[in-house]
Formats: sequence, structure tokens, C-alpha cells
Amino acid sequence: MTTTTGWLRKQLPGIVALVLMTGAFIVSHPPTSSADEKADIASKYAFKPMNIAMPGGFSQKTIRAVNQRYTHIDAWISSVGAGIAMNDLDGDGLANDLCITDPRIDQVVVTPAPGGQPARYAPFALNPGTLPMNDAMAPMGCLPGDFNEDGRTDLLVYLWGRTPIVYLAKADAKGLTAGTYLPTELVPGVGGAKYTGPLWNTNTATFADFDGDGHDDIFIGNYFPHSPVLNDKVNGGVEMNDSMSRGLNGGEDYFFRWTGATSGAQPSASFQKLDNVLPTNVSKGWELGAGSADLDGDMLPELYLANDFGPDRLLYNRSKPGQIKFSLVEGVRTPLIPKSKVLGHDSFKGMGLDFGDLNGDGIYDMFVSNITTSFGIEESNFQFMSTAKDKADLRAKLAKGEAPWEDRSAQASTAWSGWGWDVKIDDFANSGAPEIAQATGFVKGDVNRWPVLQELATANDGVLRNPHSWPKVRAGDDVGGHQTFAFFAKTEDGRYANIAKELGLAIPVPTRGIATGDADGDGRVDMAIARQWDEPVFYRNESPSAGAFLGLRLTHESPAGTTPADGTLPALGSAVIGAQVTVTTSDGRKFVGRVDGGSGHSGRRSHEVHIGLGQNVTGPVQVSLCWRDRAGQIHEQTLQLSTGWHSLQLGSQAKEK
Repeated sequence: MTTTTGWLRKQLPGIVALVLMTGAFIVSHPPTSSADEKADIASKYAFKPMNIAMPGGFSQKTIRAVNQRYTHIDAWISSVGAGIAMNDLDGDGLANDLCITDPRIDQVVVTPAPGGQPARYAPFALNPGTLPMNDAMAPMGCLPGDFNEDGRTDLLVYLWGRTPIVYLAKADAKGLTAGTYLPTELVPGVGGAKYTGPLWNTNTATFADFDGDGHDDIFIGNYFPHSPVLNDKVNGGVEMNDSMSRGLNGGEDYFFRWTGATSGAQPSASFQKLDNVLPTNVSKGWELGAGSADLDGDMLPELYLANDFGPDRLLYNRSKPGQIKFSLVEGVRTPLIPKSKVLGHDSFKGMGLDFGDLNGDGIYDMFVSNITTSFGIEESNFQFMSTAKDKADLRAKLAKGEAPWEDRSAQASTAWSGWGWDVKIDDFANSGAPEIAQATGFVKGDVNRWPVLQELATANDGVLRNPHSWPKVRAGDDVGGHQTFAFFAKTEDGRYANIAKELGLAIPVPTRGIATGDADGDGRVDMAIARQWDEPVFYRNESPSAGAFLGLRLTHESPAGTTPADGTLPALGSAVIGAQVTVTTSDGRKFVGRVDGGSGHSGRRSHEVHIGLGQNVTGPVQVSLCWRDRAGQIHEQTLQLSTGWHSLQLGSQAKEK
């Protein structure tokens, strides 16, 4: 007996380690869905692929010209730029207009969503007019918003190689054409015959009332340091990240606070550029995604920054009118949680994110895309689930710097999908349980470059900053180029199954941006996808057994003088960005939604609120609204609304239009 006891005592550390390893394996490798289960889940959905009309007359390319220092990795540098947004641009009351950033032609295209008969207008490219441009610039994304508050939707285009351009819709425009928009500089003083302004390399932006003054502000997130990334006449003046796990030498981030605007035939919008809102170790991350949402219910939106090469950042909003201010909040690590699975401490490669209530507790959860490739770089996506008791508890924790969210991606079977990019959380079947749509894939070719990329990922940080230390990735090379779109739907046991293959969405082409909205007004959320170096595609939602839904188009009261003349572009009202919606059904279930000002990587959902309610809701539902008016005052109101679409004007009270 003594001998046995002594032997067990000696082996105890090994036994404990084996038990922990076995437990970790079980947790990180949960049961997967069978083919039959996936087929059964997929039967509730249907998407019809449709071609998107694009303008002709532009020369096409398949790779970018880059700074000579980047020539050997020009395919890597050329791996972003495809973006897409869905919104109502022509004022017909439907989110059936697309704004597409197409790297094949380096143009930003406005085009009608397919399916309407006849086509309402011809697709066209936005024209920067007399603003200074050159061949060392390229658009990276399109952000819709009413930047001059005249009730028409404008477009902000952000680029590599210059500061952003705001295309303001003219009040006297007749329909949608290239002449509808007046191009204006977001950053004053960079005009002239030749561009001499800052060489920003922007990869994300979002639009929200950050300081609570009643007017929406702009966040600009830059990727590369300000430098001539796309100037192939220059050799040098550029760099790469200084770390694979804590890269803090990226481009600086900026906030633009709304200060004034005019409407009419020559509209204008003025924003004050704020340089030092964020500390340097936050501002100079390598941003690929950003999202804003009011997480704790105080009507000040928080901001999540998805960073490549280093920790993501969740910023708690402490602003007041006229002053934008944030504090960093981070998750709490326990001994059994790896550092990179703790919010704000990760070393993963954040590409995109979205907010959504995934478990029905009334608090927003977050899904973040990372690189998740077996025999490549196997990190994981993040499915950050809230652990707060309620919003009061959440607010108290955020105020003291704690972010009460824990990653549950492994347990939910959403951890691994590929090289992830944009993500959207929406209820595509109106089931009451939202799905997660995710873009994936990197560089498509024939020569597998994962082995050399793996070597780079384990290299000493001291050599990374020099582009010459990076292995060749050129035309014909492949890094995750055949990965396919992911579509995660919830199973009966609460996990998720990727049913993209069953739905015909699993096409081996790198995807980047996802836009969502109800383009035809039938209550089912449609989806448009931007693909890198390939044509974009529109998926009309034809799900056969969609449940009930509540759809809200929420607009501010129209200011005097915005009523359009006959035949001119309608002014339906400015979307109330950040308005919060809570729906309570007769059986006590609660659903939350918001007017999103642009969250993700390079895809933007429409400004409508869409909430799926499930199959058994037939009567009116209780709808609680919370919003800020143009004076910055917070209003709350509870209504009884029938299911379906409603248009409400929000001033001191909510009024159905």
C-alpha cells in the first residue's frame, strides 16, 4: 500500500496535467454537426445569387502597383480594398442601393440592388471632380451617412494614399447619377491641383454620436503608417508591423466631431479633426475593423477596434457634449484562460467584428474574425459572450475598467472558419436566433505559401519591421485563397453549424465585405458580398419558412427647408444613428437592436432596425425606443406595434410617418 501511495504521489503532476489536457481538448473540440443535421438546419434558409450591374469603360487589373520596397509582397499589399454597403440612396424607402469599392477598377460604384424591374438608374462611379487625385491612391471602403443632416444619404469614401472624401447629395439632384454628389474634403486644406495632404492608409470607419451632442461624428481607423504604400515610383519610406503580437506602429486614428453643415445645391459639412483622443498605444494599432454600439444603455456608444498584429481594443465612452473621451477596458484573466482569449490581451489578427445579442439576455455580445487555418496560422475567432447580470452591472464594471465578456467560440463551434474578415450578425430566417455570416480567404493562387508565412509568424519581432524580411507573396501565390464564406446557424443544443456549403454560399473565392438589409421590403434580410479581385455578388433571401419580424425605419424630425422640389432627390429624413430598440413579446422574450452607423471590416448594413421574432408571434409587440434628438436630449418611449415594417419620426416623441 505504501509503495502504491508513493508511486501515485510521484505521478500526480503528470496525472493532473493529463486530466487538464483532456478537459481542454474536450472543451476546444466540441461535437460537430452531422451532414443530416446540417441539411435539416439549412432547409430553413434559401439565398438566390444574383449578378450586380457594374459600369463599363474602366480598365481592369488583378494586382496593385506598390512601393518598390514592397514589390516582393505585392500580392499581400493587394489583399484588401473590396467593400460594399447597402442603403437607401435614392429615397424610395427601401435599402436597395449598393455602394461598392471594386479594386479591379479602383472605383467606388453606386448601383441598384438586382431584382427591381425595370432598373431604376444606371450604375455609375463616384467622381472626385476637381479634388486632387493621383495613381498612388486607391479606395478601400464606402460609409453611408447623412453627413450634412438634410435628410439625404451621403457617402464617405476612405482610401489608401490620401485623406477621406465626403460625397454630399445635392438637394437639386434629379435621381442618382455621378452628378448627384458634391465631393468635399473631410480634412480641410488639402485641395489644389496636386494632392499634398497626409498619406493616410485607412481601412475602416464608423459613424456615431460619440459625444452625445445630437450630431453624428466620424471615426477613421488607419492601417499602415502614413506613407507612400501605393507609389511605385518610390523605393522606401514605408515599413511593416514591428511585432506579430503587439504591433503598435500602424497609422494613427482620428475622430471628427460634427460642427456644422448646409444643404442645397452646394451642400457642406464641417467636422473638427481631433488628434489625441486615444493614447498612442491604442491609436497606432493596425486597424482592419471597427464597430460602435451603446453597450451599457447610457446612449453613448462604445467603440471596438479590431487590430491586425496585436491586441484588439474595447473603449468605454466617457464623453460629454463637445468633448470625445474614452477609457480602455479589458477582460479579466483567470489561470485556465490563455492570454489571447481575454478581451484586450490577444495577439491574434483581428479583421472584422459585429455586435449582436446571441443568447437573448438583452446585452450585446461580440463576434470578431481572426486567422483560423489548420496547418497555417490557427488562432481562433472570438465569440465574446456577456457575463454581466444586467446593464447596471455592466455599466459598473466598464466604469472600473473591466470588460465582462468571455470567449465561447470553441464551445459554440464558431472558433474555426479560415482567414476571417467582415462579419454580420443578423436574423436571416426571422427565427428569433440570429445567424453569423463571415467573409474569409486571403490571396488566391496556385503556389501554397502557408509554410513561409508560418516561418514569418514565429520570427523575431526585431526583423519584422523591414519589408525585406518578409517572404515573397506575389501573383500566383496562394495563402488561404480557396477558403469559403461561412454561415453559422444555431443548432437545437445551442451550438452553431456552418451551413454555407448546404446553402450554396461556399464558393472558393476570397471575400471581404458583407452588406445586409431588406432590399425588397419583404421582411427577409438580403445580403451582398464584396470579393477581392472578383465580381461582387448579391444574395436575395428566399428563406421558405421565415417567421415574424419587426422592421423599423427611424429618422430625425426634418429641419425646415429640406422639403425637395418635384422631381428632385427625396429627403426621407436622417437615420437616428445609435437609436436603441428593445422588443418584448407576449411570452416574455426580449430582443435588442440598434441603428448601426457602420460596424465591421468593409461591409455596411443598412440603417434600418430588423428584429426576427420567430414563428409564433401574431399580435402586436411591445417596442421600447431610446434615442437622442438633435439637441442631444435623450428620449424614451414605449409603443405597441404590429409586426412588419414601420417608419417612425423621432423628435421629442415617436410619430409614425
